Amino acid sequence: MSLFHKMLASIGIGAAKVDAKLISERLMIGDDVQGVVDIIGGSSAQEIDHIYISLYTTYTVEIDDRKSTRHALIGKWRITDKFTIGAHERRQIPFRFTLPIETPISVGRTKVWIHTGLDIKQALDPTDEDYIRVEPSPVMTAVLAAVEQLGFRLREAECKKARGANGLPFVQEFEYVPKAGSFRSKLDEIELVFSPISKDEVEIYMQIDRRARGLGSLLAEAMDLDESHVRFRVTTAEIAQLPQKLSRLLQSYC
Repeated sequence: MSLFHKMLASIGIGAAKVDAKLISERLMIGDDVQGVVDIIGGSSAQEIDHIYISLYTTYTVEIDDRKSTRHALIGKWRITDKFTIGAHERRQIPFRFTLPIETPISVGRTKVWIHTGLDIKQALDPTDEDYIRVEPSPVMTAVLAAVEQLGFRLREAECKKARGANGLPFVQEFEYVPKAGSFRSKLDEIELVFSPISKDEVEIYMQIDRRARGLGSLLAEAMDLDESHVRFRVTTAEIAQLPQKLSRLLQSYC
C-alpha cells in the first residue's frame, strides 16, 4: 500500500500540498516580503529537497505587429534545506526576503505574483501562486504626480521586451499624452522608464515626442527626428521642486 501511495504521489495524487500566506499583499519596492509557507503532507511521507519562492511578472513581445505575452523571473529564493514531511503532517515555515527594486509596479496591465514550490525528486512538484500589489517608492510616486500636474494623462503602462536592470528581459514603460496645460500644443507624448537606484533615488529615461508644426516638422516626424531622449536622476530631497524641474526640462525640448 505504501508503495502504491508513493506512486500516486509521484504524479500528484495524494501528494503534499503547499500554500504561501503573506503578512501583506500590498508592498512597496524595497520592502521586506514576509509570510509563512503552509505545508500539508499527503497520503505518504515525502522527502522535500527544498522549498523555493520565485517572483514573476509578465511582459509584452511584439514581432511583425503581433503581440505575445511572456513570463519573466525577477528573483528566486530558497527558504529551506532538505527535510521529510510525514503523511498528513502539517508544517509552517516562515520566510522573508526583500522585494527587488527592479520589480515593476502594479499599474495598467502589469501583474506581479509570488510562486511557491516544493522541489521533490521524481515527482510532480506542488506549487502555489499569490498575486501581490506593488506600490511605487515615494520618489517614483512624486514623479508620476508631477507629470500629471503638468497636464499629462497616463495612456498606457506596460512591461515591454528590452534589456532591463540586472539583466531582466523587460522595462516598464509609462506613456503619457498632454491633455491640458501649455504642453498640449507642443508635445504629442512622453514616455518614462524608471530605473530605481534605491527607495530614495531613481534614474529616469524619458522620450519626448514633439508635435509636428510645418513641413519641416512633418518631415522630421516621418523620420523620427522629432523624438528626443533624456536621462536624469531624482531624489527624495527634490520632490518639492519636481513640477518646476520637469517643466523646465520639457520646455527645453519644445
